Amino acid sequence: MREPGFWHGPASLNSHLLKPLGALYGAIAARRLQRRGLNAGIPVLCVGNYHVGGAGKTPTVLALARLMRELGETPVVLSRGYGGKLRGPVKVDPDRHAASDVGDEPLMLAGHLPVVVSRRRADGVPLARSRGATVILMDDGFQNPSIVKDASLIVIDSERGIGNGQVFPAGPLRAPLRPQLARTDALIIVGDGAAAAAVAAEIAAQGKPVLRAWLKPDQEAVAQLRGRRVLAFAGIGDPARFFATLRASGIDVASQHAFADHHPYSQAEIESLIAEAKREALTLVTTEKDMARLRDKAQPIVPFAVTLEFDEPALLRKFVMNRLFKARERKES
Repeated sequence: MREPGFWHGPASLNSHLLKPLGALYGAIAARRLQRRGLNAGIPVLCVGNYHVGGAGKTPTVLALARLMRELGETPVVLSRGYGGKLRGPVKVDPDRHAASDVGDEPLMLAGHLPVVVSRRRADGVPLARSRGATVILMDDGFQNPSIVKDASLIVIDSERGIGNGQVFPAGPLRAPLRPQLARTDALIIVGDGAAAAAVAAEIAAQGKPVLRAWLKPDQEAVAQLRGRRVLAFAGIGDPARFFATLRASGIDVASQHAFADHHPYSQAEIESLIAEAKREALTLVTTEKDMARLRDKAQPIVPFAVTLEFDEPALLRKFVMNRLFKARERKES
């Protein structure tokens, strides 16, 4: 879906009229958070958001996977496979599966580490363990209680924060903020904006770590695009952030097209973008996540990769090591 503008604007009539529905949705979501989940038998770290839409979960999962490997762990990602038709559990095979099978994010992640997709997340735990997992990295699922989490790391965009702070559909929150804050073990703020300051202050007041991180563009992609005029397009949670990242990298974005998150591009849409690029002598560029949905439409499109880097990597490392140690201590007792 495309996020309505009033979610991230000042108080509006639309948001006010939808508050009763938001209160009902929030009450159900808050009650659901109380359910007891499956003990996976190995540590489970969850990367999530307070709200619908994107904030940088996938780069965070990849950053944590790199850290896990440095610590000698074997991480396996567990995802519900949003946008895919396979219910699973199934191990994602980039050579065999398409985004329409397993979802764009799992397909993208599977190029870097093992990924298990299961519509019922708990059903995917045995398959992840059979693939040698010593740690399960949950991509999303913070509000899903089906698996006991040993640490929940919440990613928030510094420019958008939690929007108007209302619960869906009156705003972007997936559940009331208070119970979500209580279940947060670490907060990761992406960027240098101030929209997440209030949430960060609450988390810090609870004695929990607040980490600042940055999206760093792949230098090969930057070098390939620098000096060219580009047509940028993206179907992610926050396309504006992608366009801003391109411009901040010194890339001349002459034209941009934003689509809804997980947008399934039609051949006609791609042909239209290609025609515009040819007509204006522009280079087509999009995100890695979008490219996962375009693999069956081989076209001259440059994927623009980013990685997440932390201001205090030692603090993240200490937090993760401590959580892994405590998780194993509990599971072995």
